[in-house]
Amino acid sequence: MPFALDRSVPALIVKFGDYPLHHGGVGAIRSLGRLGVPMYAITEDRYTPAAASRYLCRAFPWRTTGVEEPERLVEGLVRIAGRIGRPAVLIPTDEEAAVLIAEHQDPLAGAGYLFPRVERELPRRLASKQGLHELCVEHGIPSPVASFPDSRAEIEEFAGKARFPVVAKNREAFTRRSSPVVNGTTRIAGPDGLRALARGWGERPGVILQEYLPREDAEDWIVHAYFDQDSTPRALFTGVKVRSWPPHAGMTAHAYVVDNPELADLAARFVKQIGFTGIIDLDLRFDRRDGQYKLLDFNPRMGAQFRLFESEAGIDVVRALHLRLTGRDVPQGEQRAGRGYLVENIDLPALLAYRRSGYTTPHAPARASGTELAWWAADDPRPFFTMLARFVRPGARHLHQLWRANRRGVATGSAL
Repeated sequence: MPFALDRSVPALIVKFGDYPLHHGGVGAIRSLGRLGVPMYAITEDRYTPAAASRYLCRAFPWRTTGVEEPERLVEGLVRIAGRIGRPAVLIPTDEEAAVLIAEHQDPLAGAGYLFPRVERELPRRLASKQGLHELCVEHGIPSPVASFPDSRAEIEEFAGKARFPVVAKNREAFTRRSSPVVNGTTRIAGPDGLRALARGWGERPGVILQEYLPREDAEDWIVHAYFDQDSTPRALFTGVKVRSWPPHAGMTAHAYVVDNPELADLAARFVKQIGFTGIIDLDLRFDRRDGQYKLLDFNPRMGAQFRLFESEAGIDVVRALHLRLTGRDVPQGEQRAGRGYLVENIDLPALLAYRRSGYTTPHAPARASGTELAWWAADDPRPFFTMLARFVRPGARHLHQLWRANRRGVATGSAL
């Protein structure tokens, strides 16, 4: 490697909520751990894939829901800092963790944690569907047409004039665990379907109703990057999503690194305009009808599939974060175009679903220059087998439920 990380500064994977099968956390543990950085992680218990990694120095079992009082979560992080005993880089893997860090920077910095300093309210606004839509409109960034009804009357008004199908999503990222309106991204075929769903949304529905971008006229793209304190990109990558699970609405199951200067410029310009610093994970959909890349999600934290991307200098976004927070330069290098990424436990059902639908990705290379697997690694096999042990029964049941929902024309998904 043409760079050296500061091995005296450990890193802590911060995750809130019950999702033990998170390949992104395992990827971060391996990415830094292989280079000698001491790695720690918050886990649901001692038997998660992350806890099984040979590169993890210590797991901190802490079962959370993601809806606890922030003060309680901050106190827990401060206690963990005392157990680590030296300054440590924080790596959040979900919106709850990213927002908590941004909104409690002083006590966490006082405990010895290292993290990018960002405007306090910005991560929460970016994680909100409404907040992101408003920022896109303000800065001229294309995004799907959206409506934010605040009453049943407004839903009825929307049903009478909207062009269907439409997509319904939870308006705020944090309601997906405490009081979700829908179970993820939900396609609604017509007015009657909307009215039926809305019966369970209450008087003040926390939902966004968004323009549906037809899969036959669209292509899914992703951007991962690390931005410095002045919102300058130190590592920026673009790729195309080949498959996701649930189909067209969930997390990445298979993707490739594909050079896209137009998309890279769009992402860098938007981040500079809003003044964000840190790691980002963006989901965009290219609409062939008008030739625009439309921003769907802005995750102000590491994405689960970040290990898809690595530069010729060996840099990924987590390594860039650690280098900059420990006062070191990030070596420059082109992204490794053609590199593939595959999530073993969800790509098989995704493959079957996509073959059935006939969806294709024109920009995907005919053959990968190399493929990184999310779970399997010859030098660290235990997370893979731990994943299998925890996945088989509940995972099969969950995949079957999602498949049935998709067959009914209602796709549910996750942004993790």
